[in-house]
Amino acid sequence: MFQSGCYVAVFLICIVVMARVRSRKLRQGLLLAASLGLYLTWWPEFAAVLIASAVLNFAVGAWLCRKPHWLPLFIGVALNIALLVAFKYLPEWAESRSAQSQTDFVLLALPLGVSFWTFQAMSYLFDLYREEELDPTFVEFLLYMSFFPVTISGPVCRMPEMLPQFRSESLTQLDDMVAGFRRIAIGVLMMQFAKLLGQGILGGDGIISGFDHATQWTGPDVWCLAFGFGLQLFFDFAGYSHIAIGAAKALGITVPENFESPFASTTPSVFWTRWHMSLSFWIRDYVFLPLAMSRREIWWRNLALVISMVLFGLWHKATWLFLIWGTYHGVLLVLHRIVQQVERRFEWDPPAIWTPLSWIVTISMISLGWIFFRASSMAQARAMFAALLSPSSYGSHALSTSLFVLVVVLAAGYAVVAGVGAMIDRHVEEPGFLSIMAQRRWFWILPLYALALILVLTITWTQDGGAAQFIYRRF
Repeated sequence: MFQSGCYVAVFLICIVVMARVRSRKLRQGLLLAASLGLYLTWWPEFAAVLIASAVLNFAVGAWLCRKPHWLPLFIGVALNIALLVAFKYLPEWAESRSAQSQTDFVLLALPLGVSFWTFQAMSYLFDLYREEELDPTFVEFLLYMSFFPVTISGPVCRMPEMLPQFRSESLTQLDDMVAGFRRIAIGVLMMQFAKLLGQGILGGDGIISGFDHATQWTGPDVWCLAFGFGLQLFFDFAGYSHIAIGAAKALGITVPENFESPFASTTPSVFWTRWHMSLSFWIRDYVFLPLAMSRREIWWRNLALVISMVLFGLWHKATWLFLIWGTYHGVLLVLHRIVQQVERRFEWDPPAIWTPLSWIVTISMISLGWIFFRASSMAQARAMFAALLSPSSYGSHALSTSLFVLVVVLAAGYAVVAGVGAMIDRHVEEPGFLSIMAQRRWFWILPLYALALILVLTITWTQDGGAAQFIYRRF
């Protein structure tokens, strides 16, 4: 509660200053003090790691500015990977070893956001190696690494986009503040939907229980859990991203989008341009494209795609399940490329039915991948896939009916809201009923929002009294 109160108070102070003060130094100093101060409230040692990383990367960046050579780049990337290994992967490795190993690494807690701001640091080094004209001061670089709306869990930002905004002396406009708070409100509601999916309507009958406490599943159970977890993860992470993007927007700063209607994707390739976009594009620009362009053979480009997705999986966690999850998506992307090549070769013009069929197959395959992402062990993943492949298991279900209803209702509700919003936006300039609804949307959206939030909070908070837990925080 204290941390939340501090965050809100500091955030409001920053909004006022950014809307009234033009001095670049004062604005940067305030944002940096706020960012480091809030980070210190979690654990002082975390802030020390963040600052040490910023010092090392700034020094390597200065070296690269003087001499864009592979050696300083290699050293900088190696230092960042060593940081991730030390704080993110060694403790996990120790858990699977002896009790003495666990004792040795017990103090290596995971600094909040280390995966995100380390990738930001590496993108800065890569950009300098490509001779981008970047000349941040140390204060600006430390602010880039610690900017509080995005430090803990992204979106992953890049210096060429952030530096001009940190140097801007333009005052935050009222429209930006309104847009920012609207995004925050959407994010809060989405994260509550994620919590509702996790715990279920009655408590203990949701996605969490279905994965962690159930021991036997039928085919319908697995499909419900697979799609339901994907929906939960989307509401959770996209909701958090709305809050982070909105908080930055209210300060007059635009950060990258992270999600763009991923469940409307009709191919795996499209899905990965709409899901966790800031990280997907980071992997594309700094891993896949350099690998793919190093050789011209088709087989190598396909292999580069699989390697990139494996790294995407291991970024989350260094386990066999995440390695399989990354490989699985890499293979899906390669298969999609092969289908595209066949279509072009035979100049095939797909019928109208092809698009909805492609959508069904895409969402089904993406959903199956979430089993690897969420399962607690390989044995559990094997058992769930065994149920999927057993025709006799489709005659019943072991999970509560309320969970099936909840998943369907939230998925359908989200689709309707997104569809209506898009339709209204398309007709906002045209005369008629839709234009009136668009122009006066706050008169009918606010009551509906308040009703939905009160309903969800009533269900979730009366069960355990807690706030929504951000799933991606453990990565």
